[in-house]
Amino acid sequence: MSEPSIDELRSELTRLEAEEVKLSEIRRRLQHQIDFGYAKETTRAREREVSDERKELHRRIDSLRARLGELQNV
Repeated sequence: MSEPSIDELRSELTRLEAEEVKLSEIRRRLQHQIDFGYAKETTRAREREVSDERKELHRRIDSLRARLGELQNV
């Protein structure tokens, strides 16, 4: 199986960054509910879940950026 091209990696990075924007908005809304006392335990659980997803997404984005940097410096 061949390695993805730089263009494919850039496309994946763009997709992940767009997903991160969506997750950040969901997290922001959930945190707002928590901060202003409108949260139930399910809201807190969902916020933790979204936070974990967002952290993993950031890890993937950072890894992909590093890989792109290596390929561009070759």
